[in-house]
Amino acid sequence: MALGTATDAYELRFDAGRICLDLLATTHPEEHLDSLDVLRAWIVGAGLVPPGTPLAHADASWVVGFREVRGRIGQLVRWGSPRSSEVESGGGLNPAPWPSYDLALARVNDVARAAPPAPRAVLGEDGTLVRELDHPPECAGLLGAVARDALELLTDPLARAALRECEGDNCPIVYLDTSRGRRRRWCSSEVCGNRERVARHRRRAALTRA
Repeated sequence: MALGTATDAYELRFDAGRICLDLLATTHPEEHLDSLDVLRAWIVGAGLVPPGTPLAHADASWVVGFREVRGRIGQLVRWGSPRSSEVESGGGLNPAPWPSYDLALARVNDVARAAPPAPRAVLGEDGTLVRELDHPPECAGLLGAVARDALELLTDPLARAALRECEGDNCPIVYLDTSRGRRRRWCSSEVCGNRERVARHRRRAALTRA
C-alpha cells in the first residue's frame, strides 16, 4: 500500500508486512523522514494512531527520534546475531559485528519499555464504535510501539525466517514474505516487480532486433 503525503514530495509505502519494516523503508530511494509533515503522514499511515489523531504538538525532536530508532532497528533486522554460528536461513541476513549489535539491541530494548498510546472506544457519528487515543500521543510511546513490533518480529523464529531483501536492482527494502510457498521476490510487485518485467521486455525486444 502506498500513501501520498500532504506535501506530495514523497510516496510512503506500507507493504513490508510489519510496522518496523515499513519504517526501514523510509530510507529508500532517498530519505523520506526529513520533515514533520512527512513523519505525521507516516505515523497515521502505519496505523500507530487512528486517522484524524491530532499531531500538531509533534516537534523536530520526533524526526530525530524516529530516524535514530530506525537506524538501530535496521542494524538488528539486517544482521544476524553475532553469537550465532550460522547466518539466518533464507532470511538474507549477514553476521553482525560485535559490539554494534549489542548496542543496537540494548537501545531498542530500552525504547520498547515506553507504553504505547492507550486506545479507547467512542461512539462515532453513525453510532458505531470507533477507536481514539485516550491522550495525545507522545513520541516515546509511539517509538515504543515500533520497538516492540521489532522485538516481536526478531524473537519469532518463523517470522524471522520469512525476512527477505528485495531482489530489485539497488533496492535494499526488507519485507516479510508471507506468500504461499515463500516465493515473493520483490518488496512490491507494482514497484520493483514492474521494473523487472519492463527490463525483461526490453531485453527480449533488443535480442529480437539483433
